[in-house]
Amino acid sequence: MKSSGVLFLLLLSFLTQAQTPEKDQIDEQLLRYLEKNQEAYAKTAQKIWHLAELGYQEKESTKLLQDLLSAEGFEVTAGVAGMPTAFVAEYGSEGPVIAILAEFDALPGLSQEALPYKSARENQSAGHGCGHHLFGVGSVAAGLAVKSWLKDSGRSGTVRVYGTPAEEGGAGKVYMVKAGLFEDVDAVLHWHPSSSNGADAASSLANKSAKFRFYGQASHAAGAPERGRSALDGVEAMNHMVNLLREHVPAESRIHYVITRGGEAPNVVPEFAEVFYYCRHPQADQVKKNFEWLVQAAEGAALGTQTRMEYEVIHGLFNLVPNEALSRVMHRNLLKVGGVYYNDAEMQFARELSKSYADIPFSLESAKAVLPFSVKERGSGGSTDVGDVSWVVPTAGMRAATWVPGTSAHSWQAVAAGGTTIGTKGMMVAAKTLALTAAELFSNPSAIEQGAAELTRRVGEDFEYSSLLGDREPPLDYRN
Repeated sequence: MKSSGVLFLLLLSFLTQAQTPEKDQIDEQLLRYLEKNQEAYAKTAQKIWHLAELGYQEKESTKLLQDLLSAEGFEVTAGVAGMPTAFVAEYGSEGPVIAILAEFDALPGLSQEALPYKSARENQSAGHGCGHHLFGVGSVAAGLAVKSWLKDSGRSGTVRVYGTPAEEGGAGKVYMVKAGLFEDVDAVLHWHPSSSNGADAASSLANKSAKFRFYGQASHAAGAPERGRSALDGVEAMNHMVNLLREHVPAESRIHYVITRGGEAPNVVPEFAEVFYYCRHPQADQVKKNFEWLVQAAEGAALGTQTRMEYEVIHGLFNLVPNEALSRVMHRNLLKVGGVYYNDAEMQFARELSKSYADIPFSLESAKAVLPFSVKERGSGGSTDVGDVSWVVPTAGMRAATWVPGTSAHSWQAVAAGGTTIGTKGMMVAAKTLALTAAELFSNPSAIEQGAAELTRRVGEDFEYSSLLGDREPPLDYRN
Protein backbone atom coordinates (compact mmCIF):
# COMPACT_ATOMS: atom_id res chain seq x y z
CA MET A 1 0.00 0.00 0.00
CA LYS A 2 2.84 2.35 0.85
CA SER A 3 4.55 1.94 -2.52
CA SER A 4 1.20 2.37 -4.30
CA GLY A 5 0.57 5.57 -2.37
CA VAL A 6 3.96 6.96 -3.27
CA LEU A 7 3.39 6.12 -6.92
CA PHE A 8 -0.01 7.81 -6.81
CA LEU A 9 1.48 11.01 -5.37
CA LEU A 10 4.24 10.99 -7.98
CA LEU A 11 1.70 10.53 -10.72
CA LEU A 12 -0.53 13.26 -9.33
CA SER A 13 2.44 15.63 -9.22
CA PHE A 14 3.38 14.65 -12.75
CA LEU A 15 -0.14 15.13 -14.07
CA THR A 16 -0.33 18.59 -12.57
CA GLN A 17 3.06 19.55 -13.91
CA ALA A 18 2.20 18.32 -17.41
CA GLN A 19 -0.76 20.71 -17.84
CA THR A 20 1.24 23.88 -18.47
CA PRO A 21 1.26 26.63 -21.11
CA GLU A 22 4.64 25.32 -22.28
CA LYS A 23 3.18 21.87 -22.94
CA ASP A 24 0.22 23.38 -24.78
CA GLN A 25 2.62 25.31 -26.99
CA ILE A 26 4.73 22.22 -27.70
CA ASP A 27 1.62 20.17 -28.47
CA GLU A 28 0.33 22.78 -30.90
CA GLN A 29 3.67 22.81 -32.73
CA LEU A 30 3.69 19.01 -33.05
CA LEU A 31 0.07 18.85 -34.19
CA ARG A 32 0.60 21.57 -36.81
CA TYR A 33 3.58 19.69 -38.20
CA LEU A 34 1.67 16.43 -38.50
CA GLU A 35 -1.43 18.01 -40.00
CA LYS A 36 0.69 19.86 -42.54
CA ASN A 37 2.26 16.58 -43.72
CA GLN A 38 -0.75 14.32 -43.30
CA GLU A 39 -1.40 13.88 -47.03
CA ALA A 40 2.17 12.71 -47.70
CA TYR A 41 1.99 10.18 -44.88
CA ALA A 42 -1.36 8.87 -46.13
CA LYS A 43 0.09 8.34 -49.61
CA THR A 44 3.05 6.39 -48.22
CA ALA A 45 0.77 4.22 -46.10
CA GLN A 46 -1.33 3.37 -49.13
CA LYS A 47 1.76 2.46 -51.14
CA ILE A 48 2.71 -0.04 -48.45
CA TRP A 49 -0.91 -1.28 -48.31
CA HIS A 50 -0.71 -2.07 -52.03
CA LEU A 51 2.71 -3.73 -51.69
CA ALA A 52 1.45 -6.06 -48.92
CA GLU A 53 4.89 -7.62 -48.40
CA LEU A 54 5.19 -10.57 -46.02
CA GLY A 55 7.53 -10.88 -43.05
CA TYR A 56 11.24 -10.49 -43.86
CA GLN A 57 10.27 -9.80 -47.49
CA GLU A 58 9.34 -6.12 -46.94
CA LYS A 59 12.12 -4.73 -49.16
CA GLU A 60 10.15 -1.92 -50.80
CA SER A 61 8.11 -1.10 -47.70
CA THR A 62 11.14 -0.64 -45.47
CA LYS A 63 12.83 1.51 -48.14
CA LEU A 64 9.84 3.85 -48.23
CA LEU A 65 10.07 4.36 -44.46
CA GLN A 66 13.84 4.71 -44.45
CA ASP A 67 13.70 7.28 -47.25
CA LEU A 68 11.21 9.41 -45.30
CA LEU A 69 13.51 9.42 -42.29
CA SER A 70 16.82 9.97 -44.07
CA ALA A 71 15.34 12.85 -46.08
CA GLU A 72 14.64 14.65 -42.79
CA GLY A 73 18.10 14.21 -41.32
CA PHE A 74 17.81 10.92 -39.47
CA GLU A 75 20.88 8.70 -39.46
CA VAL A 76 19.58 5.37 -40.74
CA THR A 77 21.30 2.04 -40.12
CA ALA A 78 19.77 -0.72 -42.21
CA GLY A 79 20.00 -4.49 -41.95
CA VAL A 80 20.42 -4.59 -38.17
CA ALA A 81 20.35 -7.74 -36.01
CA GLY A 82 20.78 -10.02 -39.02
CA MET A 83 17.52 -8.90 -40.68
CA PRO A 84 17.87 -7.21 -44.10
CA THR A 85 14.61 -5.25 -43.79
CA ALA A 86 15.15 -4.06 -40.19
CA PHE A 87 16.55 -0.62 -39.43
CA VAL A 88 17.28 1.90 -36.70
CA ALA A 89 16.91 5.61 -37.49
CA GLU A 90 18.24 8.20 -35.03
CA TYR A 91 18.16 11.95 -34.61
CA GLY A 92 19.52 14.06 -31.76
CA SER A 93 22.25 13.95 -29.19
CA GLU A 94 22.65 12.92 -25.57
CA GLY A 95 19.76 11.70 -23.47
CA PRO A 96 17.10 10.83 -22.82
CA VAL A 97 16.65 8.32 -25.65
CA ILE A 98 13.02 7.76 -26.65
CA ALA A 99 12.29 4.92 -29.09
CA ILE A 100 9.25 4.57 -31.34
CA LEU A 101 8.51 1.17 -32.90
CA ALA A 102 7.39 0.78 -36.52
CA GLU A 103 6.02 -2.36 -38.21
CA PHE A 104 5.29 -2.97 -41.89
CA ASP A 105 4.63 -6.66 -42.67
CA ALA A 106 1.45 -8.07 -44.18
CA LEU A 107 -0.39 -11.37 -43.71
CA PRO A 108 -0.73 -14.22 -46.22
CA GLY A 109 -4.12 -15.16 -47.63
CA LEU A 110 -5.88 -11.87 -46.92
CA SER A 111 -6.06 -10.30 -50.36
CA GLN A 112 -8.79 -7.66 -50.42
CA GLU A 113 -9.71 -4.51 -52.31
CA ALA A 114 -10.54 -1.31 -50.42
CA LEU A 115 -14.24 -2.11 -50.76
CA PRO A 116 -16.98 -2.70 -48.14
CA TYR A 117 -17.66 -6.21 -49.43
CA LYS A 118 -15.38 -9.20 -49.89
CA SER A 119 -13.36 -8.84 -53.10
CA ALA A 120 -9.83 -10.18 -53.52
CA ARG A 121 -7.22 -8.13 -55.37
CA GLU A 122 -5.96 -9.55 -58.63
CA ASN A 123 -2.40 -10.90 -58.58
CA GLN A 124 -2.07 -10.32 -54.84
CA SER A 125 -2.54 -13.03 -52.23
CA ALA A 126 -1.50 -11.08 -49.11
CA GLY A 127 -3.08 -8.17 -47.28
CA HIS A 128 -2.53 -5.84 -44.34
CA GLY A 129 -5.05 -7.53 -42.06
CA CYS A 130 -3.34 -6.11 -38.98
CA GLY A 131 -2.77 -2.62 -40.36
CA HIS A 132 1.00 -2.62 -40.21
CA HIS A 133 1.18 -0.31 -43.24
CA LEU A 134 -0.45 2.27 -40.96
CA PHE A 135 1.63 1.25 -37.94
CA GLY A 136 4.94 1.84 -39.72
CA VAL A 137 4.05 5.15 -41.32
CA GLY A 138 2.27 6.48 -38.21
CA SER A 139 5.32 5.79 -36.08
CA VAL A 140 7.67 7.35 -38.62
CA ALA A 141 5.41 10.42 -38.77
CA ALA A 142 5.58 10.76 -34.99
CA GLY A 143 9.37 10.46 -35.09
CA LEU A 144 9.63 13.15 -37.75
CA ALA A 145 7.41 15.51 -35.77
CA VAL A 146 9.48 15.01 -32.61
CA LYS A 147 12.68 15.55 -34.58
CA SER A 148 11.34 18.85 -35.94
CA TRP A 149 10.47 19.99 -32.42
CA LEU A 150 13.86 18.95 -31.00
CA LYS A 151 15.65 20.84 -33.75
CA ASP A 152 13.57 24.00 -33.43
CA SER A 153 13.70 24.06 -29.64
CA GLY A 154 17.39 23.22 -29.32
CA ARG A 155 16.51 20.74 -26.62
CA SER A 156 18.89 17.84 -26.00
CA GLY A 157 17.62 14.32 -26.45
CA THR A 158 17.54 11.51 -29.00
CA VAL A 159 14.54 10.13 -30.86
CA ARG A 160 14.90 6.72 -32.51
CA VAL A 161 12.57 4.94 -34.89
CA TYR A 162 13.01 1.17 -34.96
CA GLY A 163 11.93 -0.47 -38.20
CA THR A 164 10.81 -3.89 -36.98
CA PRO A 165 9.98 -6.51 -39.63
CA ALA A 166 8.04 -9.75 -39.44
CA GLU A 167 5.93 -9.11 -36.34
CA GLU A 168 3.45 -11.66 -37.65
CA GLY A 169 5.24 -14.83 -36.59
CA GLY A 170 8.82 -13.80 -37.32
CA ALA A 171 9.66 -12.14 -33.97
CA GLY A 172 11.75 -9.36 -35.50
CA LYS A 173 11.94 -7.30 -32.32
CA VAL A 174 13.22 -10.26 -30.31
CA TYR A 175 16.38 -10.35 -32.42
CA MET A 176 16.81 -6.61 -31.89
CA VAL A 177 16.57 -7.11 -28.13
CA LYS A 178 19.03 -10.01 -28.30
CA ALA A 179 21.43 -7.81 -30.28
CA GLY A 180 21.38 -5.19 -27.51
CA LEU A 181 19.81 -2.47 -29.66
CA PHE A 182 17.65 -1.21 -26.77
CA GLU A 183 20.32 -1.16 -24.07
CA ASP A 184 20.64 2.65 -23.94
CA VAL A 185 16.93 3.41 -24.51
CA ASP A 186 15.04 5.15 -21.69
CA ALA A 187 11.46 4.57 -22.91
CA VAL A 188 9.71 2.83 -25.80
CA LEU A 189 6.45 3.93 -27.40
CA HIS A 190 4.33 1.92 -29.82
CA TRP A 191 0.79 1.62 -31.13
CA HIS A 192 -1.42 -0.79 -33.03
CA PRO A 193 -4.35 -0.47 -35.43
CA SER A 194 -7.70 -1.40 -33.93
CA SER A 195 -11.44 -0.78 -34.06
CA SER A 196 -11.30 1.46 -30.97
CA ASN A 197 -9.10 4.08 -29.30
CA GLY A 198 -7.37 3.35 -26.01
CA ALA A 199 -4.09 3.42 -24.11
CA ASP A 200 -4.33 0.80 -21.37
CA ALA A 201 -1.47 -0.54 -19.30
CA ALA A 202 -2.10 -4.05 -20.56
CA SER A 203 -0.28 -7.34 -20.89
CA SER A 204 -0.49 -9.91 -23.71
CA LEU A 205 0.02 -13.63 -24.22
CA ALA A 206 3.49 -15.12 -24.38
CA ASN A 207 3.86 -17.34 -27.42
CA LYS A 208 6.19 -20.00 -28.81
CA SER A 209 5.77 -21.57 -32.21
CA ALA A 210 7.40 -24.42 -34.11
CA LYS A 211 7.07 -26.49 -37.24
CA PHE A 212 6.99 -30.23 -36.49
CA ARG A 213 8.21 -32.29 -39.46
CA PHE A 214 7.58 -36.01 -39.82
CA TYR A 215 9.49 -38.27 -42.20
CA GLY A 216 8.16 -41.68 -43.25
CA GLN A 217 8.47 -44.13 -46.13
CA ALA A 218 6.59 -43.73 -49.40
CA SER A 219 4.78 -46.69 -50.89
CA HIS A 220 1.76 -47.57 -53.00
CA ALA A 221 -1.18 -46.99 -50.65
CA ALA A 222 -3.19 -49.90 -52.12
CA GLY A 223 -0.60 -52.22 -53.61
CA ALA A 224 1.98 -52.28 -50.80
CA PRO A 225 0.74 -50.30 -47.78
CA GLU A 226 2.69 -52.55 -45.39
CA ARG A 227 5.93 -51.22 -46.86
CA GLY A 228 5.00 -47.60 -46.16
CA ARG A 229 5.20 -45.48 -43.04
CA SER A 230 2.93 -42.46 -43.22
CA ALA A 231 4.37 -39.13 -42.16
CA LEU A 232 0.80 -37.82 -42.18
CA ASP A 233 -0.11 -40.46 -39.60
CA GLY A 234 2.62 -38.96 -37.42
CA VAL A 235 1.11 -35.48 -37.78
CA GLU A 236 -2.41 -36.72 -37.10
CA ALA A 237 -1.30 -38.77 -34.09
CA MET A 238 0.45 -35.73 -32.67
CA ASN A 239 -2.59 -33.53 -33.24
CA HIS A 240 -4.84 -36.08 -31.54
CA MET A 241 -2.63 -36.22 -28.46
CA VAL A 242 -2.38 -32.45 -28.28
CA ASN A 243 -6.15 -32.16 -28.44
CA LEU A 244 -6.36 -34.60 -25.52
CA LEU A 245 -3.84 -32.68 -23.42
CA ARG A 246 -5.89 -29.48 -23.72
CA GLU A 247 -7.96 -30.75 -20.79
CA HIS A 248 -4.91 -30.81 -18.55
CA VAL A 249 -3.15 -27.50 -19.26
CA PRO A 250 -4.09 -24.24 -17.48
CA ALA A 251 -7.36 -22.84 -18.79
CA GLU A 252 -5.75 -19.65 -20.11
CA SER A 253 -3.55 -21.66 -22.48
CA ARG A 254 -4.10 -21.36 -26.21
CA ILE A 255 -2.78 -24.01 -28.61
CA HIS A 256 -3.55 -23.92 -32.32
CA TYR A 257 -2.11 -25.47 -35.46
CA VAL A 258 -2.34 -25.85 -39.21
CA ILE A 259 -1.16 -28.79 -41.31
CA THR A 260 1.14 -27.14 -43.83
CA ARG A 261 2.04 -30.34 -45.71
CA GLY A 262 -0.04 -33.48 -45.71
CA GLY A 263 1.17 -35.46 -48.69
CA GLU A 264 0.94 -35.29 -52.46
CA ALA A 265 -1.67 -37.88 -53.53
CA PRO A 266 -4.11 -40.23 -51.75
CA ASN A 267 -2.63 -43.31 -53.39
CA VAL A 268 0.90 -42.55 -52.15
CA VAL A 269 1.79 -43.12 -48.50
CA PRO A 270 3.13 -39.64 -47.52
CA GLU A 271 6.84 -39.70 -46.79
CA PHE A 272 6.80 -36.10 -45.51
CA ALA A 273 4.24 -34.09 -43.53
CA GLU A 274 4.45 -30.92 -41.45
CA VAL A 275 2.30 -29.21 -38.84
CA PHE A 276 2.81 -25.64 -37.58
CA TYR A 277 1.92 -24.97 -33.91
CA TYR A 278 1.42 -21.84 -31.79
CA CYS A 279 1.53 -22.31 -28.00
CA ARG A 280 0.36 -19.37 -25.81
CA HIS A 281 -0.26 -18.44 -22.19
CA PRO A 282 -0.20 -15.20 -20.14
CA GLN A 283 3.12 -16.25 -18.59
CA ALA A 284 6.28 -17.23 -20.50
CA ASP A 285 7.23 -19.90 -17.94
CA GLN A 286 3.95 -21.75 -18.54
CA VAL A 287 4.46 -21.48 -22.30
CA LYS A 288 7.77 -23.28 -21.86
CA LYS A 289 6.04 -26.10 -19.95
CA ASN A 290 3.22 -26.44 -22.44
CA PHE A 291 5.64 -26.41 -25.35
CA GLU A 292 7.72 -29.19 -23.79
CA TRP A 293 4.54 -31.28 -23.65
CA LEU A 294 3.92 -30.62 -27.35
CA VAL A 295 7.40 -31.91 -28.12
CA GLN A 296 6.75 -35.03 -26.07
CA ALA A 297 3.50 -35.60 -27.96
CA ALA A 298 5.39 -35.27 -31.25
CA GLU A 299 8.03 -37.74 -30.08
CA GLY A 300 5.35 -40.21 -29.01
CA ALA A 301 3.56 -39.81 -32.33
CA ALA A 302 6.73 -40.57 -34.23
CA LEU A 303 7.39 -43.63 -32.09
CA GLY A 304 3.87 -44.95 -32.51
CA THR A 305 3.84 -44.50 -36.30
CA GLN A 306 7.45 -45.61 -36.88
CA THR A 307 8.32 -42.28 -38.44
CA ARG A 308 11.07 -39.78 -37.70
CA MET A 309 10.31 -36.34 -36.27
CA GLU A 310 12.26 -33.12 -36.01
CA TYR A 311 11.05 -29.66 -35.14
CA GLU A 312 12.16 -26.09 -35.77
CA VAL A 313 11.27 -23.26 -33.39
CA ILE A 314 10.02 -20.39 -35.53
CA HIS A 315 9.40 -17.69 -32.96
CA GLY A 316 9.07 -17.08 -29.25
CA LEU A 317 7.63 -14.01 -27.53
CA PHE A 318 7.35 -12.82 -23.95
CA ASN A 319 4.14 -11.37 -22.59
CA LEU A 320 3.94 -7.58 -22.39
CA VAL A 321 4.96 -5.97 -19.10
CA PRO A 322 2.38 -3.25 -18.33
CA ASN A 323 3.78 0.15 -17.38
CA GLU A 324 1.12 2.22 -15.68
CA ALA A 325 3.29 5.32 -15.20
CA LEU A 326 4.07 5.72 -18.91
CA SER A 327 0.66 4.49 -20.07
CA ARG A 328 -1.12 7.20 -18.09
CA VAL A 329 0.96 9.78 -19.95
CA MET A 330 -0.03 8.15 -23.23
CA HIS A 331 -3.70 8.01 -22.24
CA ARG A 332 -3.82 11.67 -21.30
CA ASN A 333 -2.33 12.68 -24.65
CA LEU A 334 -4.75 10.42 -26.51
CA LEU A 335 -7.62 12.18 -24.75
CA LYS A 336 -6.26 15.48 -26.00
CA VAL A 337 -5.98 14.22 -29.59
CA GLY A 338 -9.39 12.52 -29.56
CA GLY A 339 -10.83 9.78 -31.73
CA VAL A 340 -11.77 9.34 -35.39
CA TYR A 341 -14.64 11.27 -37.00
CA TYR A 342 -16.14 9.94 -40.22
CA ASN A 343 -17.30 12.13 -43.08
CA ASP A 344 -20.40 11.15 -45.06
CA ALA A 345 -18.54 8.89 -47.51
CA GLU A 346 -16.67 7.13 -44.71
CA MET A 347 -19.88 6.62 -42.75
CA GLN A 348 -21.54 5.08 -45.80
CA PHE A 349 -18.53 2.75 -46.26
CA ALA A 350 -18.69 1.80 -42.59
CA ARG A 351 -22.42 1.07 -42.71
CA GLU A 352 -22.03 -1.14 -45.77
CA LEU A 353 -19.03 -3.03 -44.39
CA SER A 354 -20.69 -3.55 -41.02
CA LYS A 355 -23.42 -5.61 -42.70
CA SER A 356 -20.85 -8.42 -42.96
CA TYR A 357 -20.86 -8.87 -39.19
CA ALA A 358 -24.36 -7.74 -38.26
CA ASP A 359 -24.54 -10.31 -35.46
CA ILE A 360 -21.85 -8.46 -33.46
CA PRO A 361 -23.04 -5.54 -31.29
CA PHE A 362 -21.22 -2.31 -32.12
CA SER A 363 -21.74 1.41 -32.63
CA LEU A 364 -20.15 3.26 -35.53
CA GLU A 365 -20.10 6.35 -33.33
CA SER A 366 -17.65 4.60 -30.98
CA ALA A 367 -14.78 5.46 -33.36
CA LYS A 368 -14.95 8.97 -31.90
CA ALA A 369 -14.53 7.83 -28.31
CA VAL A 370 -11.45 7.17 -26.19
CA LEU A 371 -11.97 4.24 -23.86
CA PRO A 372 -11.38 4.72 -20.12
CA PHE A 373 -7.93 3.92 -18.79
CA SER A 374 -7.42 0.52 -17.20
CA VAL A 375 -4.65 -1.74 -15.97
CA LYS A 376 -4.69 -5.35 -17.20
CA GLU A 377 -2.06 -7.42 -15.43
CA ARG A 378 -2.67 -10.71 -17.26
CA GLY A 379 -2.77 -10.98 -20.99
CA SER A 380 -5.52 -12.31 -23.21
CA GLY A 381 -6.13 -12.40 -26.93
CA GLY A 382 -3.04 -12.02 -29.06
CA SER A 383 0.72 -11.93 -28.75
CA THR A 384 3.36 -9.45 -29.89
CA ASP A 385 7.13 -9.25 -30.05
CA VAL A 386 6.84 -5.89 -28.30
CA GLY A 387 6.60 -8.12 -25.23
CA ASP A 388 10.33 -8.84 -25.24
CA VAL A 389 11.10 -5.13 -25.56
CA SER A 390 8.89 -4.36 -22.56
CA TRP A 391 10.96 -6.68 -20.30
CA VAL A 392 14.12 -4.64 -20.88
CA VAL A 393 12.84 -1.05 -21.36
CA PRO A 394 9.81 0.77 -19.90
CA THR A 395 7.21 0.51 -22.68
CA ALA A 396 3.81 2.07 -23.34
CA GLY A 397 1.41 1.48 -26.20
CA MET A 398 -1.95 2.55 -27.56
CA ARG A 399 -4.46 1.58 -30.22
CA ALA A 400 -6.31 3.76 -32.68
CA ALA A 401 -9.56 3.19 -34.58
CA THR A 402 -8.19 2.48 -38.03
CA TRP A 403 -10.93 -0.09 -38.67
CA VAL A 404 -14.71 0.16 -38.65
CA PRO A 405 -16.02 -0.57 -35.12
CA GLY A 406 -16.80 -4.27 -34.75
CA THR A 407 -13.97 -5.34 -37.08
CA SER A 408 -11.66 -8.15 -36.06
CA ALA A 409 -7.95 -8.10 -36.81
CA HIS A 410 -6.68 -10.54 -39.44
CA SER A 411 -9.87 -10.19 -41.49
CA TRP A 412 -10.76 -8.95 -44.96
CA GLN A 413 -12.74 -6.17 -43.28
CA ALA A 414 -9.56 -4.90 -41.59
CA VAL A 415 -7.70 -4.96 -44.91
CA ALA A 416 -10.52 -3.08 -46.62
CA ALA A 417 -10.76 -0.27 -44.06
CA GLY A 418 -6.97 0.01 -43.90
CA GLY A 419 -6.96 0.88 -47.59
CA THR A 420 -9.27 3.89 -47.09
CA THR A 421 -9.20 7.26 -45.38
CA ILE A 422 -10.75 5.58 -42.33
CA GLY A 423 -7.42 3.83 -41.84
CA THR A 424 -5.26 6.89 -42.41
CA LYS A 425 -7.38 9.02 -40.07
CA GLY A 426 -6.81 6.50 -37.31
CA MET A 427 -3.11 6.41 -38.19
CA MET A 428 -2.86 10.16 -37.61
CA VAL A 429 -4.57 9.83 -34.22
CA ALA A 430 -1.76 7.46 -33.30
CA ALA A 431 0.99 9.62 -34.81
CA LYS A 432 -0.21 12.66 -32.88
CA THR A 433 -0.53 10.76 -29.61
CA LEU A 434 2.93 9.22 -29.91
CA ALA A 435 4.51 12.56 -30.77
CA LEU A 436 2.84 14.39 -27.87
CA THR A 437 3.81 11.60 -25.48
CA ALA A 438 7.44 11.52 -26.61
CA ALA A 439 7.75 15.30 -26.27
CA GLU A 440 6.24 15.14 -22.80
CA LEU A 441 8.78 12.53 -21.74
CA PHE A 442 11.63 14.66 -23.08
CA SER A 443 10.27 17.64 -21.16
CA ASN A 444 9.61 15.75 -17.93
CA PRO A 445 12.36 13.18 -17.15
CA SER A 446 10.67 12.30 -13.85
CA ALA A 447 8.04 10.38 -15.85
CA ILE A 448 10.81 8.26 -17.36
CA GLU A 449 12.22 7.64 -13.89
CA GLN A 450 8.81 6.49 -12.67
CA GLY A 451 8.50 4.16 -15.65
CA ALA A 452 11.93 2.67 -14.98
CA ALA A 453 11.15 2.16 -11.30
CA GLU A 454 7.88 0.40 -12.18
CA LEU A 455 9.62 -1.91 -14.65
CA THR A 456 12.16 -2.93 -12.02
CA ARG A 457 9.39 -3.60 -9.54
CA ARG A 458 7.46 -5.76 -12.00
CA VAL A 459 10.30 -7.89 -13.38
CA GLY A 460 12.52 -7.90 -10.27
CA GLU A 461 15.94 -6.40 -9.68
CA ASP A 462 17.67 -9.71 -10.48
CA PHE A 463 15.89 -10.32 -13.79
CA GLU A 464 18.15 -11.26 -16.68
CA TYR A 465 16.61 -11.46 -20.13
CA SER A 466 16.87 -14.72 -22.06
CA SER A 467 14.64 -15.14 -25.10
CA LEU A 468 12.32 -18.05 -25.78
CA LEU A 469 14.08 -18.45 -29.12
CA GLY A 470 17.35 -19.82 -27.82
CA ASP A 471 20.25 -19.44 -30.26
CA ARG A 472 18.34 -19.59 -33.53
CA GLU A 473 18.92 -16.96 -36.20
CA PRO A 474 16.09 -14.92 -37.74
CA PRO A 475 13.88 -17.24 -39.86
CA LEU A 476 14.20 -15.13 -42.97
CA ASP A 477 12.46 -17.75 -45.11
CA TYR A 478 9.59 -18.62 -42.77
CA ARG A 479 7.00 -17.24 -45.22
CA ASN A 480 8.36 -19.22 -48.16
